[in-house]
Amino acid sequence: MASGYGLSGGPGRCFPFWQEVLACYVTNTTVDDDSGKRKCAPALEDYYECLHHKKEAARTRMLQAAYRRAETGYKRDDAPSAGEIRRLGLIERTDEEMNIKRSKFIPSVKTNGIA
Repeated sequence: MASGYGLSGGPGRCFPFWQEVLACYVTNTTVDDDSGKRKCAPALEDYYECLHHKKEAARTRMLQAAYRRAETGYKRDDAPSAGEIRRLGLIERTDEEMNIKRSKFIPSVKTNGIA
């Protein structure tokens, strides 16, 4: 928060970074010469990262994209073939084989010639 106080009343999560930036400005600049601000760029960058998390979000997106690329190129060694799946008997079975009793009050679609 801009006031330096966090949501729970204590110091905000980025307040230590802001103190570091202020300390850098105080030691490296004067009233007449503010050319020392360039020395404070890393501290200011850390403060902005604490506020906005842009680098963290970019790294997370990069890692997720790399993970997805690696996952699509990976072939499972133990993946069942289409024939093995059909042999399980779950696909293309009749209602009698699956022991399903149709209600006469609920309409059904004919599958394999059986209503």
